[in-house]
Amino acid sequence: MDTFADYILNEKDFIKKMEIVYYLQKRANIFFDNSVILKTELARLFIEQMNIDVDKNLVITACLLYACKKNIVSYDLEKIKRYAVEGAEYLATLGFSKRFCKICTEVNRYLNTEDREKESDILELVDNFGGLVLDRPERKGYPIDEAMNLLENRNLKDVGNRYLKEFKKFIYLKEGVAA
Repeated sequence: MDTFADYILNEKDFIKKMEIVYYLQKRANIFFDNSVILKTELARLFIEQMNIDVDKNLVITACLLYACKKNIVSYDLEKIKRYAVEGAEYLATLGFSKRFCKICTEVNRYLNTEDREKESDILELVDNFGGLVLDRPERKGYPIDEAMNLLENRNLKDVGNRYLKEFKKFIYLKEGVAA
C-alpha cells in the first residue's frame, strides 16, 4: 500500500502537488497558506533558472510541507523553534523518509545537525527571504533590496549557506538589478 509520501512525491505536476497539500490542510488542519506557495515558487524558479543540482521534486515537496505544524501567529519562541521538528515528526507518520524529514527540520538552524543537506539550504533561503518580503501582523514586508541585505548580513551571516551567493544573483536577475 502506498503512503501519502509516495503519493505526493510521485506527483510531478506542481499545481496538482499544491492541490494535494491543500486537501491535506482541510483534512488534517496543517499550515498551508499563500506564504507557502510563494516560498515554494521561489524555490522552484531558483532551482530551474540557476541550474541548481538538487532533486527539484524533493525540494518542492519539502517546501510545501516543512511548515505543516507551524502556528499562524505565535509569539512563543519555543514553539517557533519546534515547529519544524514537530512537522518532521508528523511527516514521518505519513511515510516520508528520514532524509526528507531531516531536510525539513534543517529549514532553520535551531538544531545543530551534522552533514547538513544541500536541499535544506534552499529551504532556509526561501523561508528567510519570503518571511522578509511578506507583510506580517507586526510589520510591512521589506523591499527586495532591503530584504536581501538583511538576509545576507543578519539572518544568514556566518552560517555557511552554500547557495546564498547564487540566490542573491537570482533575486537581482529577477529584479533586473546587478548584484
